[in-house]
Amino acid sequence: MILLERTSVMNMENAIRGARNPMNSWNRMDSFYDGSGNYILGPNDLDLAKRLRKAGSDHRKFIRQIFVSVDITAPMYWWKEYDTYKVGTVANSTSTMHKIHSKPFSMDDFSHDHMTEGTAAFLQTVVEELEKIRLRYIENKNKEDWYDMIQLLPSSYNQMRTCSFNYETLINIYHARMNHKLTEWHEFCDWIKTLPYARELIIAEE
Repeated sequence: MILLERTSVMNMENAIRGARNPMNSWNRMDSFYDGSGNYILGPNDLDLAKRLRKAGSDHRKFIRQIFVSVDITAPMYWWKEYDTYKVGTVANSTSTMHKIHSKPFSMDDFSHDHMTEGTAAFLQTVVEELEKIRLRYIENKNKEDWYDMIQLLPSSYNQMRTCSFNYETLINIYHARMNHKLTEWHEFCDWIKTLPYARELIIAEE
């Protein structure tokens, strides 16, 4: 399971203007904001952006200045792979260390959408045990109980992080993960496709 919410794309106008700095071609800018506040690339700017994208990373520096922020809820086993991408990303997560005991455990806290029925039933027993330990910890504040929660917690536990990227980083992620065996990566790549001008600037489809 993966959930991507509250997506925000920023700085497109400044990035395109910067792309014109090397040739002082600002007079050819023809992009504009529509009635909904979306930045629409005009034919001149879109043509330049696509040519620079195709020319390679040295020439498409402007896409590093197009920023994306999104809230991602995903299981810990997915976050372990996501953490490969340390350059060009920032993430603030909900805290397992400080807040693991702050709400009751339920099956909804875990990704189990691909589990077989028998395994899901076993997970239910783990969740019930975690809840018993949580209640015991709240009552006694025993550090042993806290460690039991942390060390028993399955990697299917869902965590929410507010993440930021730039379009260059998303190029790397998309092409590295588009054929990954985890369904969550396919859904993440599908989300990338929904970003403004993703097909031209990230995926590079004609």
